[in-house]
Amino acid sequence: MSYLENIRTFVRVYELGSMSAAGRDLRISPAVTSSRISQLESHLGVRLFQRTTRNLTPTEQGRAFYRGAKSVLEAVEDAEAEVVEMTDNLRGTLYVAAPLGVGRRLLAPYVAEFIESYPEVCIRLRLSDRRVDLTTEGLDLAFFLGQPEDSNLRIRNISDCRRVLCAAPSYIERRGMPEDGTALVEERHECLNLRFPGAPEFQWKLETPEGPQRFRVSGRLESDDGDVLTDWALAGRGIVLKPVFEVAQHLVSGALVPVATKTPPVPIQMACLFTHRRFQDPKTRLFLEFMAVKIAEQVRSAEKQAQLPR
Repeated sequence: MSYLENIRTFVRVYELGSMSAAGRDLRISPAVTSSRISQLESHLGVRLFQRTTRNLTPTEQGRAFYRGAKSVLEAVEDAEAEVVEMTDNLRGTLYVAAPLGVGRRLLAPYVAEFIESYPEVCIRLRLSDRRVDLTTEGLDLAFFLGQPEDSNLRIRNISDCRRVLCAAPSYIERRGMPEDGTALVEERHECLNLRFPGAPEFQWKLETPEGPQRFRVSGRLESDDGDVLTDWALAGRGIVLKPVFEVAQHLVSGALVPVATKTPPVPIQMACLFTHRRFQDPKTRLFLEFMAVKIAEQVRSAEKQAQLPR
């Protein structure tokens, strides 16, 4: 088992490009991570990485070993999954990613319920509004809103989510009520944008009498955290575009009100990404099916609560 753990550690170091990052991912100290790599190199009689104070680069032998090591780990995982399915005894760790708002409001409330039913399953929930990479980040499932960039992955559609443009009454009192997307642009409203490094130029896709159109909105505030945008909107700093489930409570209380209602946002798809191999694991399939039902129920409930006109 120790040799297998050394291989598993090597694969994560290779994929993450850092001893410390791999250690955090595997819940082991940097010293243990380094020791496992050294043991593996000693066993193989080669250097797997070239190390400097700032960089960690795989050697030619390291790149060759990674291909075989990855296959070994996948074979072990497949064998374990087959045994688990035969015994109906789910166990192991699931690595799950989701945007902040989705994770906090739709997944986190039900993760504990899932593991209560399957006490030998551990969930590692990683929340970020940036795009994630299932392969390099060692993820089993990645929930997301919108369209994925990688068409080679499998997709499970979960629910269409209505969206809303909204702002605080104090902002509307100060800047006026925009009627549509054209007003957002021409009147130079403060639009709060979700952006992260490498994101494309920002536009809002809205429904118009001529069909969906993109509007190049602008604003002085942007963040890579969707909840920060909501907080700014609540503080009267601008207009935010949000899935209804994220702001339903604020719409009901009146802390936020819909704006530009003549051109509402195009709905967005809630879905989940996974690889075919990962989905062969019974705990992955069961967790996705469980969460798909819970998410769809919560989205419908929030939209009903918000009582937005159709």
